[in-house]
Amino acid sequence: MAMETFTSALASAGDEAGGAGQGEVPADVAAIREARARWEASTLAKVVAKAPLRQPRFTTLSDLEVPDVVTPGDLQVDYLRDLNLPGEFPYTRGIQPTMYRGRLWTMRQFAGFGTPEQTNARYHYLLAQGQAGLSVAFDFPTLMGYDSDSPRSLGEVGMCGVAVDTLRDMEVLFDGIPLEKITTSMTINGPAIVMLCFYVALADNRGIPRSALGGTIQNDCLKEFIAQHAWVVGPRPAMRMVTDTIEFAAKELPRWHPVSISGYHIREAGSTAAQELAFTLADGIAYVQAAIERGLDVDSFAPRLSFFFDVHVDFFEEIAKFRAARRIWARVMRDRFGAKKPESLKLRTHAQTAGVSLTAQQPYNNVARVALQALAAVLGGTQSLHTNSLDETYALPTEESVTIALRTQQIVAHETGVANTIDPLGGSYFVEWMTDKIEAEALDYIRRIDDMGGMLSAVEKGYPQREIAGAAYRFQRQVERREKVMVGVNDFAMKGESARIPTLKVDEETQRLQCERLAGVKASRDPARVAAALDAVRAAARGSVNLCPPIIEAAKAYCSEQEVCDVLREVFGTHTDPAEF
Repeated sequence: MAMETFTSALASAGDEAGGAGQGEVPADVAAIREARARWEASTLAKVVAKAPLRQPRFTTLSDLEVPDVVTPGDLQVDYLRDLNLPGEFPYTRGIQPTMYRGRLWTMRQFAGFGTPEQTNARYHYLLAQGQAGLSVAFDFPTLMGYDSDSPRSLGEVGMCGVAVDTLRDMEVLFDGIPLEKITTSMTINGPAIVMLCFYVALADNRGIPRSALGGTIQNDCLKEFIAQHAWVVGPRPAMRMVTDTIEFAAKELPRWHPVSISGYHIREAGSTAAQELAFTLADGIAYVQAAIERGLDVDSFAPRLSFFFDVHVDFFEEIAKFRAARRIWARVMRDRFGAKKPESLKLRTHAQTAGVSLTAQQPYNNVARVALQALAAVLGGTQSLHTNSLDETYALPTEESVTIALRTQQIVAHETGVANTIDPLGGSYFVEWMTDKIEAEALDYIRRIDDMGGMLSAVEKGYPQREIAGAAYRFQRQVERREKVMVGVNDFAMKGESARIPTLKVDEETQRLQCERLAGVKASRDPARVAAALDAVRAAARGSVNLCPPIIEAAKAYCSEQEVCDVLREVFGTHTDPAEF
């Protein structure tokens, strides 16, 4: 569909969803509006005159004005068009007909620290405690495409995740874990193509069919330039690398999600809920467009795209965000890209509770925050969930704190009853109103991004970066003025309080151990094979051949991550973030 036609369709959909429909007002709605006006002028006005409201404005965390009450007179919802039944377009009420009645969400705790041996032990512990899938946290050198022996890695090896330099580290990391029976999520972006190829090489060497591998690699380069700033090359070659993985997965890895389009880091950087939703979906649109331009049929890869959203503390705003996300994505895939398969229209998402909401002050309050955020994610219809640990403002989580975080999910699943019915808040006047409002605001952002030529151009112009920075600044000012309360921080603080909680300390010997292993690998490998493998990666990068096959062969030759990434930097160049004011 042409850009003008699609944005017009979005505007129409937004008007319909936002209550701007035309035509005669039904008699029952008119009566409700009349009753609402009488209530405001009499019943409500009398009470407020005697006892003023406790604050002048009531807003969401994102500063969306919240009405005192919502009635059917405030909505223009066509049930079958805008909500429909679970598992049916536009999937507002859930992407599966049975949702959690058929299968609970995947409880996937993010984990990784120190050496591959230490993280492997944590994985075995979590699986024994009932976790249903693995999620790999890499250390910062790995996220940036540098080996443990790089001068840039000094003091960072294994500190915020696990260090993975070569296929040998991947072998240790997944020792004793059947790759064909579990799903693995890997949170890495700039060098994601390298880590995916390491994983495939590991499976090949074990004799596991590629078709049996299930999991996700985040691989969302655009949000790195918007929010997290961990990249290897610039935006346009990074998009080429993402498109290569989408193409490779469509042909070789039918159970693998090659991109987890991530709003989490956008929200953690300070965006509003609507900005998180809009920029994430706009990133997704860019990846779909790039894959189609590569020559792929949309229905060959769209069913394996997935999303990753933050779950912040504003309960109803977060639930509405998930519902709006499914509705927008379904319409985009059908109306803009002409997807035909129902699976291509369904937005599947992992969710993680908001790390930025956790406080160092009174850290046990974080258990309550995480529990409420987990509940919001479930009521919003997530397919997978990570719950943060109470001590994560201090360090990576201890075994005890990560167990509490996992138990929080299990309590929500098995004791609260919220998984017994599908979309229990669907039809709530307030939830439907909030869903429409967030949808309308997100669509407005998507229209503006389309007018700029798409998300890649918008990122290069610094547009989403400026919008997020502005939102973060406004929220911080509200906290400082105590217009937004953070319990234990700017209100209900305790004098002389001290956390006194146990924290995980990563041994500084990790770097020495990793460097020794890396040196051993380099000493034992075939230099000629390494050189030939890196030359093949270089040739593929300079041409148009898919990068995945030569990088897999480089992994099997025990080339290191940095050696591969240095070739990519050599061919594609490096990137420096432009200053934005």
